[in-house]
Amino acid sequence: MPSIKQCSFCGKEIPPATGLMYIRNDGSILWFCSNKCKKSMLKLHRDPKKLKWTKSYIGGK
Repeated sequence: MPSIKQCSFCGKEIPPATGLMYIRNDGSILWFCSNKCKKSMLKLHRDPKKLKWTKSYIGGK
């Protein structure tokens, strides 16, 4: 039975047969729900705690 994965960047649940799997050179596996999350983490090096649309967002100062 396929399992439900969680996005490595935003924390959103990814339904079976969807999403992107990225494997790093060290063997760690990252799951992404969208290309937006993949680019934000790997190319732009954004911190998910600073983006309002992620589950790990910390509001206030």
